[in-house]
Amino acid sequence: MLSTDDRWIKASDDDVSSEAGQLRQAQLALARGEAPRALNLASGWLERYPASRLRPVGLLIKGDSLLSIGDEYKALYEYEEIARKYAASEVFVTALEREFQIATAYANGLRRKFMGTFRWLSGDEEAQELLIRIQERLPGSELAERAGMELADFYFRKRELQMAADAYDLFVRNYPKSRQVEKAKLRHIYSLCASYKGPLYDARGLFEASERLRDLQVTDPITAQRVGADALLVRIYESEAMKLLVEAEWYAYVDDPISAERCIRAIMRKYPKSIAALNALRAMPTLYARLPRSVTGTCPDYPRLRKELLGLEWDEGIEMFPGGVPSNMSGERLPEAAGS
Repeated sequence: MLSTDDRWIKASDDDVSSEAGQLRQAQLALARGEAPRALNLASGWLERYPASRLRPVGLLIKGDSLLSIGDEYKALYEYEEIARKYAASEVFVTALEREFQIATAYANGLRRKFMGTFRWLSGDEEAQELLIRIQERLPGSELAERAGMELADFYFRKRELQMAADAYDLFVRNYPKSRQVEKAKLRHIYSLCASYKGPLYDARGLFEASERLRDLQVTDPITAQRVGADALLVRIYESEAMKLLVEAEWYAYVDDPISAERCIRAIMRKYPKSIAALNALRAMPTLYARLPRSVTGTCPDYPRLRKELLGLEWDEGIEMFPGGVPSNMSGERLPEAAGS
């Protein structure tokens, strides 16, 4: 503005006719809890000064006003404009904090408004996208760390266990010095274990969980003992063995005794103390009789193992592998019997 001696001077924020002064009025209205008035003032200011250097502040005030009156989804448009166009502004981090606030609310069950009325719409997709964007836009920050944990916890609560395992693993790698890294490591292991659906399904999660538990026993034995790592490893051990037994039963059912014996041989080598190994030895005599001599000549000493582990002679208490409709010893049905 011009002074009395016709020189340009900076307008005061208190001058309501100035660009900054008008924006200051919107800011004061919001601080006094007059969100609708602040929204009108900020919206009018943004229309009048589309190229102002203070535009990021105006967008933030408008977004905060919308958030205050419960229109958080509309507020995201204002915060997103700041995040996309004004990363160097002083309100950039504040805008991301507001987005984190909204994402956390959506992730914890807040529903979006339908046509600006009732909250009927799920906010899950918006929560995921926002939490990912925050980590991309502010990597290595405390806010990004909180967003990473919130995203992983969201997947864990929703029982999207493979996604949860990946998110916790990424958190451990990105924030190894975080105070929540122990929680992330344990949740990663739990997610891997829980994602295993049974012996008819992929067991890669079990193998990885087993490796992580053994690493934990070496690097942090106190935590490993507190979470019962030994018991979890036993459970994984039995599950891996049972998966091989189910494969052996399937090969026997489709009349491929050689492949079935290979599976049982793997059980005896890798999981000799498992329940699956005992069940396999119970059924072994019948399967053994179907094997060609070229295979029986290289087999483990099944009669001796059967005697040592079960106390049964070779011809005692024979339990046949499934014939006809399969009846899997693991207690689950094989694919054909399940109608798949």
